[in-house]
Amino acid sequence: MDFSIPAELAADAKRIEDFVAGEIIPLETDPAHYDAYGNIDLALLQRLRGKVKAAGLWAPQIPRAQGGLGYGPTGMAVLYEAMNQSIFGPVAFNCAAPDDGNMYILNKVGTDQQKATWLQPIIDGDVRSSFAMTEPAPGGGSDPGMIQTTATRHNGKWVINGRKWYITGAGEAGHFILIAKTGSDARSGLTAFLFHRDDPGWRIERRIGIMGPEEHGGHCELIFDGMTLDDDRMLMGEGQGLKVTQIRLGLARLTHCMRWLGLARRAVAIAADYAANRQGFGIRLADRESIQIKLGQAAMDIEMGRVMVMRAAWRIEQGSKARQDISIAKIHVSQLLNRVTSDAIQICGARGYSKDTVLEWIYRYGRQALLVDGATEVHQMVINRFLQDQGQAFWGWGVGSD
Repeated sequence: MDFSIPAELAADAKRIEDFVAGEIIPLETDPAHYDAYGNIDLALLQRLRGKVKAAGLWAPQIPRAQGGLGYGPTGMAVLYEAMNQSIFGPVAFNCAAPDDGNMYILNKVGTDQQKATWLQPIIDGDVRSSFAMTEPAPGGGSDPGMIQTTATRHNGKWVINGRKWYITGAGEAGHFILIAKTGSDARSGLTAFLFHRDDPGWRIERRIGIMGPEEHGGHCELIFDGMTLDDDRMLMGEGQGLKVTQIRLGLARLTHCMRWLGLARRAVAIAADYAANRQGFGIRLADRESIQIKLGQAAMDIEMGRVMVMRAAWRIEQGSKARQDISIAKIHVSQLLNRVTSDAIQICGARGYSKDTVLEWIYRYGRQALLVDGATEVHQMVINRFLQDQGQAFWGWGVGSD
């Protein structure tokens, strides 16, 4: 087994790490650099994105022909971890959710016309996007088959009615992907549609406040009241909505993990620096066994997470859906982010709990990791299903060719 990475990828990771350290992390210390919801100020973000583009580091997950660096999932794992060592990192490189997942699915299944109209503006950073699937009860959440929002045929068009909520980025989005019910079959009864914020027949009912800092555009409740769309707004065609959702969310869950590993590493770096320089009762914190245990455990958890994420990314590149691998990684990395950040705050004491570091930001942000893109318990059920279906084959290594 070869766990090394190509020299070009290593060089790009170093360039991203240097850019994050020199250009982005220093921005975190000034309260004026934040918007009202705890994320980077939009005007500052635009200037920062200009620097990223000038440095040749823009959208590394996008093919070169479309303006990116052309990396697949394994390369993304390395680079996303590097960029999220700043809380402002992913959005600066155009690698933040939900745009990241939307660009992936549009590139994978969109028509040439859809790519030109709906994808390229997101790649270029001219438009933000959103993915509208989750609904209030009794509608769909982790189970898309429960979706209640309907799209019905009338006079040759699709008429959409329903309600969505916790739709990330909707307040700033220009382009949306919407999942609606078009039939009664559990697997072919959903369809994905594309719509623009200027299309009539829908509105943002409210921006829902959350515990942590918010992505740009927040988490919104949407009302659809007779929005009318043509057939060319369908993504992959009628009845393919579940497939769109599965393709998009698989890699999206893994890219969350890639970014969370970067945040966890940042938390450890802050705690280790504080412990190295803080003394009490005649001894540095870093020399106390209790602190060494916490930092050692954190380093081990992060390293295990990196291996899990890279294995899942590699399997995707080999053509596998890697569903159980993604679920395993998602559970482990979301839990380690919460545990590692909590321990980092404990090590730093009052400084960690204050806004003098970004630890409290990461801690509030990290709690959602246990919920988004499938709660921990849902992924545990997924893993168990594979275990029951595969039996002893679940534990197979996979054999390569000689």
